[in-house]
Amino acid sequence: MTQNNGPASLLATDLTTTYGQVRALAGVSLAVPAGQTLAVMGPSGSGKTTLLHCLAGIRVPDSGEVRLGDVPVSALGDTARSRLRRERLGFVFQDGQLVPELSARENVALPLLLGGTRRGEALRTADEWLERLGIGQAAGRRPGEMSGGQAQRVAVARAMVHGPSVVFADEPTGALDQATGHEVMQVLTTTTRMSGATLVVVTHDTQVASWCERLVELRDAMIHADRKLEAAR
Repeated sequence: MTQNNGPASLLATDLTTTYGQVRALAGVSLAVPAGQTLAVMGPSGSGKTTLLHCLAGIRVPDSGEVRLGDVPVSALGDTARSRLRRERLGFVFQDGQLVPELSARENVALPLLLGGTRRGEALRTADEWLERLGIGQAAGRRPGEMSGGQAQRVAVARAMVHGPSVVFADEPTGALDQATGHEVMQVLTTTTRMSGATLVVVTHDTQVASWCERLVELRDAMIHADRKLEAAR
């Protein structure tokens, strides 16, 4: 059975982060209600990927706090943050980052297997997700045998299979053509809304951002604009 962690809000308070002499975040505060779809945009070097990494517990900010519901993410140690990412978060990256030696169903099953689910059950759940996303026929294929759009659907299935509270997507359509990117965003936003998961998408593409309910723009390591969008359907 797929675990369902339930929806959860994200709260970032006065985040600051530097890389050497470069300030990546300069006092960023952001509240993301449970179940919201949020796009984060900004020019290269504006801090958008650093913000995603802090929200997801990949990086601890130099100062400030990140909370997932009642969990103080930024105060957790490395092991606890790794467990939190494995159990409560899902990730979709620009190139999918699928394991090349594994089939689609095995890639999707990975979060469940890492969480202790028995292999047979994990693979059955993975197959159900691949069917749900319209790529059941690709279950036995390895990433090199799939199109870019198929591989990203597999990545979405992997991100969703364990019932995450939040899904983070970093340029999820960056390696796809416009039509395929449109399809992937439709799948990503529809599945997260149906599950109640919060979605945070980092993108440079206004068309990708238009699929979300809210847009935050970063410039010079700070929030420059924060507005609601009429999300695409």
